[in-house]
Amino acid sequence: MTRPLLVIFLTIFVNLVGFGIIVPLLPFYAETFGASPLVVGLLFAVFSICQLLAAPALGDLSDRYGRRPVLIFSLLGTVVSFVMLAMAHSIAMLFLARIVDGLSGGNISTARAYVADVTEPKDRSRAYGIIGAAFGLGFICGPALSGILAGYSYTAPIWAAAAMTLIATVMAWVWLPETVHRAAAGTGMPFRNMALMLQRPGLRRVLVIDFIYWFAFAIFQTTFALFVARRLGFDVSQTGYLFAGFGVLGAIIQGAFIRPIVQRLGDKPTFIIGVACAVIGLAGTTFAYSLWVLVIALVPLAFGMGFGHPTVSSLVSRAGRGDEQGRVQGAAGAMESLGRALGPIWGSAALERFGEAMPYLSAAAFLGLTLLMSITYTVTDPNG
Repeated sequence: MTRPLLVIFLTIFVNLVGFGIIVPLLPFYAETFGASPLVVGLLFAVFSICQLLAAPALGDLSDRYGRRPVLIFSLLGTVVSFVMLAMAHSIAMLFLARIVDGLSGGNISTARAYVADVTEPKDRSRAYGIIGAAFGLGFICGPALSGILAGYSYTAPIWAAAAMTLIATVMAWVWLPETVHRAAAGTGMPFRNMALMLQRPGLRRVLVIDFIYWFAFAIFQTTFALFVARRLGFDVSQTGYLFAGFGVLGAIIQGAFIRPIVQRLGDKPTFIIGVACAVIGLAGTTFAYSLWVLVIALVPLAFGMGFGHPTVSSLVSRAGRGDEQGRVQGAAGAMESLGRALGPIWGSAALERFGEAMPYLSAAAFLGLTLLMSITYTVTDPNG
């Protein structure tokens, strides 16, 4: 692993530890303020809506001024939001904290653009697999820490998340080299850029695939804590430990399996296999009324995420030219944010109205649509 990739790996890992602390905790924390499942879904959604607004601008700014300052700004915004979350005394304050995090939340899309800067197209799935391993490891340590610290108080894990993200900010400030030549500036009109990208058939198709893919996984991610609470009676600690175990499997898959499989099959076939596995896992989850059945269902889902996350990112990056990776990843980040905004709203509303199985049945159906679109998608070289 080259030094820039190592630094990005460590930065994203530490940042994702902070994020992993919050995911299993937030539904339970919000319920202490009297939040309903729909309000919990809206808390996840408002973050993604703000990311939708901010991601194209941050992506364009990273093309114009560099990845490093945008990444540091995004990480600092996350630190501030976690402090606000820990000090909240009302649901309104929870929403404000999530808005701050969303508006500054360009760290992941900027990191992906950084990876595209320092790798050749043929190596990007492997590089994104490394970033995916950082995600997986972050979701091992983060939820585990959340489970441990929640035994003291609900705010203790949030303060820990703020500290971990601050460490990631310092790491990026001290060690991360710049990769963008500022002469290759963007147009300064990010939403117009995104509209223009959506007019390009190949890029439009992969961005729509990206949107539906993340919409479906947002349904799973944001309703899972409520699902296991209702089905299995889990609390914050048990949910955190289950997330951690899921992260272990995800890290193994992305760290050990993705490179040889992509080298043998390519990005698109690997992505298709991943989506098919995820459909099986999500459908199987609806039958889980015991821990062991749930664990069995989560295995193909982990393979689906392990194969799907890095390859969809690689497909997006390969659909754009080398000099527009920040804008392409910004557009992708906006589409993903839209999916992550609508997914929690639909998932929490479906759970409240139709029961805990409906979110996962619908997520499986949406991924089935992604599967059909992916099969007919043709990977092309935008550089000619």
